[in-house]
Amino acid sequence: MESLLDKLPCPALITSESGQVFAANKDFIGLVGENIEQLRGRAMDEFLPPASRIFMQTHVWPMLLRDGQVSELYLKLISESGVRVPVMVNCRRDDSSEEVRYFWVFFVAQERSKFEVELVKARDEALRSAKTLAERERFVRTITDAMPGMVAYWDKNLRCSFANHAYFEWFGKTPEQVVGSHMRDILGERVFKLNEPYIEGVLRGEAQRFERTLVKADGSNGYTLANYIPDHDAVGNVSGFFVLVTDVSLLKAAQAELQLAASVIQNTIEGIVVHDASWNILSVNPAFTAITGYAAEEAIGQTVSLLKSDHHDREFFAGVLRALDKTGQWEGETWSRRKNGDLFLKWQTITTIRGAVDESVRYVTVFNDITARWQKDERIRHLALHDPLTDLPNRALLLERLGQLIGITEREPRSIALMFLDLDGFKAINDGLGHEAGDQMLRAVAKKLTGLMRQSDTVARLGGDEFVILLDNPANRNEIAHIAERVITAINEPLPLNGNFSKVGVSIGIAIYPADGANAELLMQSADKAMYAAKQAGKNTFRLSASTASK
Repeated sequence: MESLLDKLPCPALITSESGQVFAANKDFIGLVGENIEQLRGRAMDEFLPPASRIFMQTHVWPMLLRDGQVSELYLKLISESGVRVPVMVNCRRDDSSEEVRYFWVFFVAQERSKFEVELVKARDEALRSAKTLAERERFVRTITDAMPGMVAYWDKNLRCSFANHAYFEWFGKTPEQVVGSHMRDILGERVFKLNEPYIEGVLRGEAQRFERTLVKADGSNGYTLANYIPDHDAVGNVSGFFVLVTDVSLLKAAQAELQLAASVIQNTIEGIVVHDASWNILSVNPAFTAITGYAAEEAIGQTVSLLKSDHHDREFFAGVLRALDKTGQWEGETWSRRKNGDLFLKWQTITTIRGAVDESVRYVTVFNDITARWQKDERIRHLALHDPLTDLPNRALLLERLGQLIGITEREPRSIALMFLDLDGFKAINDGLGHEAGDQMLRAVAKKLTGLMRQSDTVARLGGDEFVILLDNPANRNEIAHIAERVITAINEPLPLNGNFSKVGVSIGIAIYPADGANAELLMQSADKAMYAAKQAGKNTFRLSASTASK
């Protein structure tokens, strides 16, 4: 049996129903580095890596037990050197003898075309050997029936001499209806006419290769890759030709799906990045380049630090990795840096793609540039919390900051002072020079006040000609009084309005936390009362709240 198997130019095995090796050819022996005595009786699983072994037990054997055959299944064999060799597996059960046997054929990917040619030679030699004709014909029949593609032999008169099981299945005919029939009767007039140029070419001794769409017995269309291989007699004349036809329908469908997926990735407006397990960039799409400024050749091979912005600490990224390890996905906002140095905010989703047991992890990042949206949201928030005329904080933001300072003061010793300002003489300017001049005066006052204060202090406008200064942790009353005097001096300086110099004064009321109010509203009320006291005292001066002044 081994001598017959040796005529096959690819690894082949014969096993029992339990997977024990009966026979193996020289190609299989050469691949795994064992001799036949060492192989015989051993379990076929020993030559498979763990992932392929599991697939064999969970998928291949159940299919064989149910259907009696499997076709074009992807596995890996462990070679003599330990390398995992990808193979396409075909197997067919043989029930003709007392003990059920399984004939296995392994196509090593790069040697497939060689196998098809050599298989034809093996068949030709088998047909020529009269002494072993019956055994060899049965053997060849078993092998070719195990193949997923159609195999047939046509003589120079275009009469079929041989066809395998796949051939009969495709056309929905019995062996008696095919063998001995003319090619035109099998293919139909239309397809025969289309194939005639290739038939003429192969009968001239020229091998032919072409694609064709054929109608199956169930009425569906099948996509095929056909090979016509001339068969020469002893003196070199063409006596017929072999037909090898592979059904590539699934391949075409997969190819179409891959092309569609690639088209979507190439044309989507989201940036897409594929990383390896070490976060090196493997591929990017055009949107990535449009958003970041980095061309694909500049990004591939780099790590994620290519876009690093320094806005996020190690703990942030550690949290991302924990989420990926736990759920396989993370999404959120991150700051990144473009090639030109500009920062941008992105909303991104990172997904873990886990391969087979012996394949490494991949990470796919999909992101949008949301900088413009963030800027818009920030602008809306700014407008909601700032005075539109002076761009100073408004009452809402003032109370928010005052509340924050009060909260800090409750936890640590510090002081807070609130100065309530009302301009003296502003109405005369507004009525006499016009509202535009009044707006100019208010903007000038806001600028002066902001220039006098520290960064930790807050200058706010409540509306009209009322302003508030929030002092964060002033040293004592003397410092507060000194600041109030500086404010009065600065506000009293004349300003050019509509070609004339105009001036206003300011009355200031001062409240100190917590003596003048235990919360923001009470503190504001105390400062407001103190301001009216300054007005009654003659204006352009300041007064402390009654509670503070009495101490």
